[in-house]
Amino acid sequence: IFSPALEDGAFLPLYVSQEKRTLKQRIQAVYNDKMRYSNLRLIQVMCKEEPYALHVNGELDDVDGITPQSLYEAYQKAVTEDQLDIYVVGDVDEKQVNSYISKYFEVNERELRPVPKLEQIRAKEPQEVVEDADVKQGKLNMGFRTGTHFTDDDYPALQLFNGLFGGFSHSKLFINVREKASLAYYAASRIESFKGLLMVMSGIEVGNYQKAVDIIKEQFQEMKKGSFTEEAIDQTKAVIKNQILETLDTPYGLVEFIYQQAAAQTEFSLEDWLGRIDNVTKAEIIEVGKKIDLDTTYFLKGTEGAS
Repeated sequence: IFSPALEDGAFLPLYVSQEKRTLKQRIQAVYNDKMRYSNLRLIQVMCKEEPYALHVNGELDDVDGITPQSLYEAYQKAVTEDQLDIYVVGDVDEKQVNSYISKYFEVNERELRPVPKLEQIRAKEPQEVVEDADVKQGKLNMGFRTGTHFTDDDYPALQLFNGLFGGFSHSKLFINVREKASLAYYAASRIESFKGLLMVMSGIEVGNYQKAVDIIKEQFQEMKKGSFTEEAIDQTKAVIKNQILETLDTPYGLVEFIYQQAAAQTEFSLEDWLGRIDNVTKAEIIEVGKKIDLDTTYFLKGTEGAS
């Protein structure tokens, strides 16, 4: 990390060209996977005036402009200024680990910068975007603004809302859109904890577009009205807690749990998190739902099954 291979004060051109090719392949892979692509397009449309619209791997057209020199300058800025977190998980000797870190990670102390709240630009009216593509199955994605973030007190209630709405196999979207109405090959929802988004992903026949949109909106309104039982809440709490415990059962999951808190500059124990989920009431789930609004409907329109 701190002793990279250099040539004339920059990265080796051969290595840079290899990495650029790999990055291009990674970016292109999203375009080839229409499920991932439709989710990318939803975010690009929904957050078009926000930094969040930029994909994690960047844009294909920008890769060619990277030079060994410009990349080395970006690297120097990162290792001297960016927040650096080191996680070591396992049956290790703490003193030995500290000595290795002191020896091999010779970096200057840096101040912890405050975490900016990610910008939110809500649409005045829900927008709808339909794009044609050579796909057999239409991809219907819907983006909602929740107004709730990872560090907010009502975040556990949002987790429950999402679980009841579309997060699990007992959720409204799975049962009513996929099973009962047979309108979708898959239908699920997920939340983006730092950005405060809730996104619905579904695969449908093109001819079922309006029916699918209507029933997803209907299930969303049912959630906002509180049309779910205490039994469903208990079931959702159990599934969420099991998910958390499963995640923390792996070294990677444990690091992810700790890093999420470091990134948010907050700190709580596993017991606190599980307790907060346990304590969520039906009234709190309804309350957090009142803040959620539909922002964007994006449909990647396939050709098969079109009427």
